[in-house]
Amino acid sequence: MISGRESGPDRSRITPAELQGIIGKHTAFLRRQPGGVRANLKLRDLSHLDLSGLDLTDADLSGAKLFGTRLSGATLANANLYAADLRLANLEKADLRKADLRGACLRGAVLSEAILVDTDLRDGTIMHVRKNGDMSVHEFEAVPVHTEMSVATIRAADMTRARVSNAFIMQTDMTDCILRGAKFVRANLTNSNLTGCDLQGADLRDANLTGARLSGAILTGAELAQTKFTNAILVGAIIDEMTRRSASLEDAVLAKRPDETGLDLVEVLAQHAVWVDSGGKEGARADLSTLDLSGIDFSGANLSAALLHCATLAKAKLVGATLAMADMSLADLREADLTQADLRGASLERATLTGANMTRADVGPVQIQSATGRLWSANLTRARMDQADLTDAILRRAVMMQASLTGATLSGADLREAKLVGADLAEANCHGANLDGADLNDARTVTAIGLPPGR
Repeated sequence: MISGRESGPDRSRITPAELQGIIGKHTAFLRRQPGGVRANLKLRDLSHLDLSGLDLTDADLSGAKLFGTRLSGATLANANLYAADLRLANLEKADLRKADLRGACLRGAVLSEAILVDTDLRDGTIMHVRKNGDMSVHEFEAVPVHTEMSVATIRAADMTRARVSNAFIMQTDMTDCILRGAKFVRANLTNSNLTGCDLQGADLRDANLTGARLSGAILTGAELAQTKFTNAILVGAIIDEMTRRSASLEDAVLAKRPDETGLDLVEVLAQHAVWVDSGGKEGARADLSTLDLSGIDFSGANLSAALLHCATLAKAKLVGATLAMADMSLADLREADLTQADLRGASLERATLTGANMTRADVGPVQIQSATGRLWSANLTRARMDQADLTDAILRRAVMMQASLTGATLSGADLREAKLVGADLAEANCHGANLDGADLNDARTVTAIGLPPGR
């Protein structure tokens, strides 16, 4: 029997010479060269080997033991990994597109930044191994084998349309994963970290999200019928009204309005102003983290260095507000009005600013030590700024790595020395933008409008 678990079959250990020969023939197979043979590593023991960077496209690794194996950067597209033992394997940045991982055990594995688009991670069936090495469904009873990804690290992986139904994904770190259209029907995601995940259109029917963290996650269009959200943290999650109505969120941890917590917002702002003016010696720093502040008018308010982590500020008015050095990480700022706001040195990491008006906003650096002239840059790492209006905004030296700016208006913006590594600028309007010294390495700019030649 094989189940991808500790009680699997005896697997013959592969020798380095044998492996080299198999890889050589497989490379020829992929290149359609004479003598090429598809790699057959079915039921072999490749534990702790270093297979990093190898091209194992279409290889048969069904039932293989890959315990602690290094596969970082490896290409495993369309590979057969049915019921494979991948516990503690390193699959960082591996390409697993359309791979068959049904019934595989990925407990404790590392799949950060891996590509799992259209990958099959559903449950499988215990198989019978025939004398000739072929596998077939057990003749007497079909025993389901659940794919397990418990305690795995899958940060920033692309799992678009992956099929993960019935899988065990407990206590797994899936921070910043792309899970659009993924199938999680009846999956057990208890206590998993889904912070910042893109779950648009995902199917989570009957899934168990007890104790899961979904701050900053996008659940727009997700199917949430019978999904269990007991003690799940949904503070800062992006949920459209239709999706919210279809879900049972009574037992989830949700953002509350200030009056529900007994907080006097006017008094908080007054005490914060005293705190700012006295250099922190008097008054009290404003802590509005996790609160629902949507639609509130903060125009002209002084919120310098205020704490607004995971705050819901959708459609809030922040015209001319001072938010220098404020912590607005994972905040929901969809369609917020930040016209001429002072955001120098602010943290907007993973914040959602879709459709926000940031015309003439100052998101440049702030000098924090006058004697040394040290500058502290604004942090917009992984910020979602799709369709945002940044006309004439100051974004000098801003850290915008892997930020999404699709369809954003950046005309006349000051982006000198900005770090845009891995940013998505598709269809962004960059006419008249100053990009001198900006780092656009790995940025998606093919369809961006108005970028200088060579960008």
